[in-house]
Amino acid sequence: MIRHSYKTSESWKALPWKKFRRNLFRLQKRVYKAVQVGDKRKARLLQKLILKSTSARFLAIRQVSQLNAGKKTAGIDGKKSLSFEQRFNLEELLRMKSGNWKHQALREIPIPKKDGTTRMLKIPTIADRAWQCLAKYALEPAHEATFHARSYGFRTGRSAHDAQKYIYDNLNSRVNGIEKRVIELDIEKCVRRDS
Repeated sequence: MIRHSYKTSESWKALPWKKFRRNLFRLQKRVYKAVQVGDKRKARLLQKLILKSTSARFLAIRQVSQLNAGKKTAGIDGKKSLSFEQRFNLEELLRMKSGNWKHQALREIPIPKKDGTTRMLKIPTIADRAWQCLAKYALEPAHEATFHARSYGFRTGRSAHDAQKYIYDNLNSRVNGIEKRVIELDIEKCVRRDS
């Protein structure tokens, strides 16, 4: 445990970030493999290990307080950013409450839409965002293991550009095979709309 006098910018910068990333990746890889072979019990135990991991906690706090685009957006607690001491305190809070996290209320901001109505943008606190990031670290590898190899939607490290490249490469004239087809479907009539 880090004592109060060590909660400075130098001690934050001196943390072994590369080692933290390696530790988290190793645990995530084990979760991925456990889910792939169907060992759900082992996967759950490893996910709990990620939630209790010091490496994952520090990386989650760093992600939401320094790297994310919305890092300066305040939640209902009014905090726009965290000092180095507050980051260390948040790590201790995440460690103590790892199995029993309670989310705070969300800050609601009305956003006007083009049609004249408004929608509510709900913003969690930085602490809640850190907990969500920590949970994402534990859940993501299990989720990835169940995806099809050619699935590109809503996946880390994949985009529509990857799907376009795959289609281009396989329909290109250089690729063997005469049975190439592009099928266009209109599924609008298949979807029931309640008016």
